Amino acid sequence: MTSPASQRLNEAEVARLHDLHAEEMCRFLVGVVGERSLAQDLVQIAFRKLVEVGHETQADRRKAWLFQVAYREALAHRRRNATQKKVLEQLQNAPTSDKQTEQAVDTPLVRQETTETVRQAIQELSPDLQQIVRMRIYEDKTFAEIAQELDIPLGTALGRMRNAMTKLRAKLAWTQRDD
Repeated sequence: MTSPASQRLNEAEVARLHDLHAEEMCRFLVGVVGERSLAQDLVQIAFRKLVEVGHETQADRRKAWLFQVAYREALAHRRRNATQKKVLEQLQNAPTSDKQTEQAVDTPLVRQETTETVRQAIQELSPDLQQIVRMRIYEDKTFAEIAQELDIPLGTALGRMRNAMTKLRAKLAWTQRDD
């Protein structure tokens, strides 16, 4: 019996598909979401899913599968943004009982404290995870650029970022409970 990892597409096949289709997918997605950096992120998400479950697809249909995954991710992103916008509008229009409390939450001191909490949480990550977070968030590099610069497979870069975000979420949620 073979393990799921041994059934996955090999790195060379994923890299070949990325070289063949990533730029075309990005151009397509820019038309859907209107923003190149977001389109690049959606391409990376599609390729992460290819790494995870691409072995279950037919080889001759992988391009169509990638485009479909990317398109669905773009639509999901648009839905989330629309929902977020609606919620923000509702919050903005909702009557507030205590304006001073609302203003106190958005003080420079609170923002500085939040920023420091996030920085500390990032510093508690392993050096590999810190490096991925720094390159992606602070240097605004795509996962393909990160993988190439670090000389690691694309799937490894994506996996490290997912791992880092999971650990940060847990750490920051724990910090909020302490307050």
